[in-house]
Amino acid sequence: MKLLEQMHVAIEPSANRWEAMADKALQGEVLTKEEALQVLAAPDAELLPLLQAAYRVRHRYFGNKVKLNMIINAKSGLCPEDCGYCSQSIRSAAPIDKYPLLEKETLIAGAREAMQRKAGTYCIVTSGRGITDRELDQVIEAIREIKREMPLKICACLGLITQEQAEKLKAAGVDRYNHNLNTSAGHYAQITTTHTYEDRVRTVNHAKQAGLSPCSGCIVGMGETHEDIYEMALALRHLDADSIPVNFLNPIPGTPLEGKKELNPRYCLKVLCLFRFINPAKEIRIAGGREVNLRSLQPLGLYPANAIFVGDYLTTAGQEAALDHQMIADLGFEIELRVEDTIQ
Repeated sequence: MKLLEQMHVAIEPSANRWEAMADKALQGEVLTKEEALQVLAAPDAELLPLLQAAYRVRHRYFGNKVKLNMIINAKSGLCPEDCGYCSQSIRSAAPIDKYPLLEKETLIAGAREAMQRKAGTYCIVTSGRGITDRELDQVIEAIREIKREMPLKICACLGLITQEQAEKLKAAGVDRYNHNLNTSAGHYAQITTTHTYEDRVRTVNHAKQAGLSPCSGCIVGMGETHEDIYEMALALRHLDADSIPVNFLNPIPGTPLEGKKELNPRYCLKVLCLFRFINPAKEIRIAGGREVNLRSLQPLGLYPANAIFVGDYLTTAGQEAALDHQMIADLGFEIELRVEDTIQ
């Protein structure tokens, strides 16, 4: 009995602390830096109370619904940028497929595959610093046909774009534009030197000004500090990103960051909780590196997060869609239906 009493004394204050942070998030208040660092440094013994507090915030805005997104790597490799994490960059020696922009028919076939996997959003991603006007026209042609045929949201991720290009995408029916900040402003030069953090912020703002829903996130596990992670979450709040993909580094052999394995599943869950507290009403998506870093704790990630990618990533394999569907069902959660599914 005495041991149980001691356990109660040890656990109760921590539970109250995380619940107080959830209350702040629900009231629209921003966690202080000190509070954020407490989340990231939370003892593993307090992980379940922390997840419960983050789930309370997630449930307020999204219930038990899970959004599914699917990526197509529409143009692979051949990139002049030097991003240290990327297998497609000029600094990478990873043995990946390299090809120019896919044909329209292939992009449309990918959208049909997204439908089969129960995804609500289809993400068309190209490698490179940006996209040429000719390539943009090819992508737009495919998008128009997809929108005529299928009730999918379209997210484009085409690198740095101009305001004019953003407006063309909006006119073609694109719903969302993704351009990740990737890391904090202070850590950025350690990861990439061929473009700047400000370049990325500018592209997100071009998308917003064109009326596209802004999607922007980060990559965790690239040598950043806890303070950097707090700065990332706060920057995305200030950008008012509607969708926030949280990637966990998959250190691909042949990239400058190969061998960098500083993450564990419990820490990844704490990161997701922090992003939920700081961006309470936003879509938090567990993105690249989910299977590699969360491993058997993947289901717990959906207590703070409300979206995942289904299928493969850009140059790495993902979990089978059927396993993701089963994971969601086993949690007692449900896949968010597309508009036409709610009408039928």
